[in-house]
Amino acid sequence: MNKKKKTSFRSKYILIVLTILCAIMIAMSFFTDITAGPLKTVSNFIVVPIQKGINNVGLWLNEKSEHFQEIDGVIAKNAALTQQLELLTAENTTLQQSKYELERLREHYNLDGGYADSDMVVSRIISKATGNWYNVFNIDKGSNDGLKKDMNVISLGNGLVGIVIDVGPDWAKVRAIIDDTSRISAMVLDTGDRCIVNGDLRLIDDNKIAFTNLIDNDGNVKVGDKIVTSNISDKYLSGILIGYITEITLDNNNLTYSGTLTPVVDFEHLQEVVVLTELKVTGEGTNQEGAAVEGSEEPEPQEETQSMSTEE
Repeated sequence: MNKKKKTSFRSKYILIVLTILCAIMIAMSFFTDITAGPLKTVSNFIVVPIQKGINNVGLWLNEKSEHFQEIDGVIAKNAALTQQLELLTAENTTLQQSKYELERLREHYNLDGGYADSDMVVSRIISKATGNWYNVFNIDKGSNDGLKKDMNVISLGNGLVGIVIDVGPDWAKVRAIIDDTSRISAMVLDTGDRCIVNGDLRLIDDNKIAFTNLIDNDGNVKVGDKIVTSNISDKYLSGILIGYITEITLDNNNLTYSGTLTPVVDFEHLQEVVVLTELKVTGEGTNQEGAAVEGSEEPEPQEETQSMSTEE
């Protein structure tokens, strides 16, 4: 208890002393010029640096605020420019694609096979069999566009692609000449010597197609000669370019030649094809659609002594 009382008395004395000092200072400020002297010096020494510091901090914060505002403006402008760049890039890609398609379609009008536009239907490939090659694929035109089974299919550059094997109202299936089941009665354009062109997906990896049963009694056939569809073909119109001979060898029977040719069609990057609406008529009898009556669906290649028109 005594300790608490002592502490209380001491605090009261301190408060009384401070109150007296304040009163004296107030009185002196009214009646004397002390504030302009030592007190003012002390005040300037303590307060002025603090004011300068506060002012500098305020200026620094203002500069940072303006800097951040500029950064926000630059970011917003950059975002707008990025969006504009993306739009321009998309437009440029579309224009490049349109230009590329236009160039390909221009090739269609430069076809040199003697076919009128009314005899052709340009179509786009919409699906294909698995693998890298377009050996069997579907196109976006069908019976509603006048397409029928056994119509010939060529590329925009006038090379033989294949034949229509199935037709729906708005689609058709095409088997390409590179397919393993494909057999074509063909001939050497310069000499008229006939042969059979056989599809082989193993050879197309080297960009080649096989041919067999070529009889060249005069020895005039050579590497680089054009191979076209034969005039005695059951299904293919005559004179359509297939490719160029790259290799030719004499068979073991010493009568016929076999070899390979390079197709003129790029069977890895097909996009559009042209369907020739004219059907081959051989005069040996036709079906109700006007197509030649064919034999088996997948005939085997025959020797030269048999009919060279057997094909698929």
